[in-house]
Amino acid sequence: MAQSSLPGAAKRFKFGILDDNPTYRQLLGMCPTLAVTATLAGAVTMAAATAFVLIMANIVVSLLRKQLKGHLRILVFTMTIATFVTIVDKVLQAYYFEMSQKLGPYVPLIIVNCIIICRCEVCASRQPVGVALADAIGQSLGFLLGLISIAVVREILATGHIFVTDTYPGIQVLPSWWPSWSIMQGPAGAFITLGVLMGIVNLLSMRRKSSRVSVS
Repeated sequence: MAQSSLPGAAKRFKFGILDDNPTYRQLLGMCPTLAVTATLAGAVTMAAATAFVLIMANIVVSLLRKQLKGHLRILVFTMTIATFVTIVDKVLQAYYFEMSQKLGPYVPLIIVNCIIICRCEVCASRQPVGVALADAIGQSLGFLLGLISIAVVREILATGHIFVTDTYPGIQVLPSWWPSWSIMQGPAGAFITLGVLMGIVNLLSMRRKSSRVSVS
């Protein structure tokens, strides 16, 4: 594909947040999306860890794109991603040990996160560093938006509070008489929340497209 036919930095950035959102549009990274969104703190930490790895991997792959060989590119992607995942994992263990324990295997599993591998293949291996960086930031913000939206719904319905941690009771959002929806803290709650929010996103997207057609 010709370089001029590929999206520029601004379009890559915008697509990652809304039009090509990794959670609601591409349906990538579903394992951490479902596993770590029981609390907002866990969701934000996972999104930040993924963002660091995605941004750094896109930069490195873009810098190496002219040296990449077709049959070795996936290996290079994986080794690059694994390097930055190791850094993130060690930092969490050193400075945020309790959160590292809560996230468990999902931080090391960032190595095989489809979002990162996809962006390395689709953008970073084909376009300059500036575009690859914009793409990584946009996708990271889109992933953060997806995780936060799911975590906020699950945590509020489950506890009536938001920003709950081991040392902080959180901010009360719902009245004290609100019943605890414990199901929202388990796998069923994750699937239900994802399905409902995805339906809302698709409905809004369809309405936006309809309004554009009507105007034109």
